[in-house]
Amino acid sequence: MRAFDEAFSETNSAGGSLADFLRRAGERLSPTPPPFYSEGDFLALNGDHALQPEKVSLIPQERPRHAAVLVPVIARPEPTILLTLRSSHLSQHAGQVAFPGGRVDPGDKDEIDAALREAREEVGLDSARVRPLGFLDGYLSGTGFWIVPVVALVDPAYTLTLNPAEVEEAFEVPLGFLMSPRNHERQSREWKGTLRHYYVMPFEGHNIWGATAGMLRNLYEKVYA
Repeated sequence: MRAFDEAFSETNSAGGSLADFLRRAGERLSPTPPPFYSEGDFLALNGDHALQPEKVSLIPQERPRHAAVLVPVIARPEPTILLTLRSSHLSQHAGQVAFPGGRVDPGDKDEIDAALREAREEVGLDSARVRPLGFLDGYLSGTGFWIVPVVALVDPAYTLTLNPAEVEEAFEVPLGFLMSPRNHERQSREWKGTLRHYYVMPFEGHNIWGATAGMLRNLYEKVYA
């Protein structure tokens, strides 16, 4: 942690948007994870259903699987967010832009532990260079996951070793771009016989959409709106 603290102090001394983000995050992120999905709260939850006109028709038929993702904010003078491009041969969400993350395993202490473990396994991110800041709202995906997003600050001196079985690429996107509502496009397409609506945030050849874009939109709403 010493190396992280020194790097953080040097970066933060410049002030600017990193200091603004940290101030807002400290005031507005939840210090505790959202409770697990409850069907009675469905209409008030964030998730793939949130933009759909007929939300009730999308109520999950089975109990969602518990998952956690890391929302890694790189502590640069102008902060960025680290994203991954999932491998094209995966059975779910192949070739999509995502946060590091996955299922919460029985051996994980909590959602933070799960998100840090997944980040180590997927991209080789050293947990010692990560400082959790708080939680976004839970996200209910149309593929049957209840996702807890863990927002964290990452030492800009981080290094990665990608797991090619899961990740093809890792890249940074400026936080300012992702937190600008003008970059939050609303699009729709037919999926399983239903017209589905979702956010899209195109960036330098990468199409950030679906659950990832939905969680980024929630970061904007909680921290900047």
